[in-house]
Amino acid sequence: MTKLVGSIDQGTSSSRFLVFDVSGKVITSHQVEYTNSYPEPGWVQKSPEEILSSVNESIDECLSKLDKAGYSASDIVSVGITNQRETTIAWDSETGEPLYDAIIWNDTRTRDVVQKLHAKEGASDIQSLCGLPITTYFSATKMVWMLENVPCIKAAQEKGTLRFGNVDTWLIYKLTGKYITDVTNASRTMLMDINSLKWSKQLCEFFGIDEAFLPEIRSSSEVYGNINVGGLSGIPIAGDLGDQQAATVGQLCFQPGEAKNTYGTGCFMLFNTGASPIFSKNGLLTTVAYQLGPNEKPAYALEGSIAVAGSAIQWLRDKLGIINSAPEINVLAESVKDNGGVYFVTAFSGLFAPHWRDDARACIVGLTQYANRGHIARATLESVCFQTKDILDAMDADSGDKLKVLRVDGGMTNSDIAMQIQADVLGIKVVRPEMKETTAFGAAIAAGLAVGFWKDKADVLSQTKSKDFYPNITEEQRAEMLKGWKRAIEKSLNSA
Repeated sequence: MTKLVGSIDQGTSSSRFLVFDVSGKVITSHQVEYTNSYPEPGWVQKSPEEILSSVNESIDECLSKLDKAGYSASDIVSVGITNQRETTIAWDSETGEPLYDAIIWNDTRTRDVVQKLHAKEGASDIQSLCGLPITTYFSATKMVWMLENVPCIKAAQEKGTLRFGNVDTWLIYKLTGKYITDVTNASRTMLMDINSLKWSKQLCEFFGIDEAFLPEIRSSSEVYGNINVGGLSGIPIAGDLGDQQAATVGQLCFQPGEAKNTYGTGCFMLFNTGASPIFSKNGLLTTVAYQLGPNEKPAYALEGSIAVAGSAIQWLRDKLGIINSAPEINVLAESVKDNGGVYFVTAFSGLFAPHWRDDARACIVGLTQYANRGHIARATLESVCFQTKDILDAMDADSGDKLKVLRVDGGMTNSDIAMQIQADVLGIKVVRPEMKETTAFGAAIAAGLAVGFWKDKADVLSQTKSKDFYPNITEEQRAEMLKGWKRAIEKSLNSA
């Protein structure tokens, strides 16, 4: 009987369930898309129940496909979860019902909270404890806002029934009844000590979050509990990784010095720094990359985050109507030989690493009557590539060594022109693996290792085929492009 492993991939705009065999091949999958709500400028939120229902629907539909393919749900030995990180949910332990919409990771409503926290005694110690700067991005500031602005959450705190969690915790709670998170998700809250991998008393006191309302922190690969609802009943959830860490595992970046970049709604580069955290002097985040077993040592990473990547393409499609479908951007971008002097700083939610400027706003600069839709399309792709270059420069400075190869994954990597631009801008080789589902595969690896589906990391069969992109411009051309980008960045600042 063929054994399989399942993976829940809960993202910012969709939920998916995928089933892998031992070779890493996707047997079948199903995706359910949804839209977030934007009730005020800078606010991004979604019903936790709708997130859960999209996951359940993706599982049900995938299991139906699996049955038609000649397999059974009973062939699945374990399930992993990977999720949008920092997105924060509050619910009541007595009812199990959410107390407010999930505040999505790129929501910026907490700017005032951040300013107050920066002025608070002890603020200068925060990053050395958790590896993260105080910004609107991470979970703790969202928790503070909820406690200050949502009366029923404050009431649940006083009653002792409040539960806070990121999306992984919410899903595991609803699927198994267990209240847990893993070290990678906990490392995105600003509440976990980055060295001890435990909730920090000092950090919890600083933010005013009682540890009693936080889940138990576990490793990324172990059995957390059996699913007790739906077609997967009785099957253990045994893997849990934030989406970017899952992609790092799925790209098999197990050695210090290896790096990957995932191009999704946002864009996230992780650089494996090994068994010890490195604290950035150049605007990067220190995070846990993975801990593949309760008795295994954790691996740490430097991370650079770009708030807007694929969502800029959606904006061109849905708000400007320049394209009718996402792939059309490639045709438009290829219709021009360069950007025509047009630069698009996609700072819809401010600028993340390494700038960390929440006063930045999106702007398109360099427009002349010569510019057309093709130039704007190309500038949109280039904006992600330029921001990746900013992050890579910071990583090279922090690590003391220059990265030679960047492994890439995510929806935007399907664009050959985007990946060629990326290689040109970085001046290094860009490798796109044949295995496209690296994020979901990373969660599957964690879940499979926990139950012996794979014996160890060396037993995980990698996909060796890839398409490589090499730089195809001169240093002078690259320098000129980057000069224009830096001017455009300056234009975007002090705009909020």
